[in-house]
Amino acid sequence: MKKLYIVAIVVVGVAIAVIMMSLKNTTTYSDFTESAINSEREFHIVGKLDKTQAQVYEPTINPDEFSFFLTDNKGTTKQVMLHKSKPQDFDKSEQIVLIGKMQNDVFHANDILLKCPSKYNDAAPKAE
Repeated sequence: MKKLYIVAIVVVGVAIAVIMMSLKNTTTYSDFTESAINSEREFHIVGKLDKTQAQVYEPTINPDEFSFFLTDNKGTTKQVMLHKSKPQDFDKSEQIVLIGKMQNDVFHANDILLKCPSKYNDAAPKAE
């Protein structure tokens, strides 16, 4: 067999392995219930901040730990432990997307995305 064919087979094999690994590590949008069932997988949880519950952020003790409660789109409220500092304008956010895993009934997030209210409104510009 020619060396070119052997190299081509190896390249195709590596490409298939990379594709399989990337499919295995993909995350999906979900809710707290599914995240609790599959606690070994990472999920994106979409929800809103539960402003009736306490938020705990003590940067003098641990600046990379922020705890709060989130209600997912199906109405389930869970405690969230964000392993980052408290984001700026966190309390103003309309919607929150968490990326992480459920462990012992607490969602441990390693990343967060905030959807904040727009600075702009739909009103027409003022004529001068």
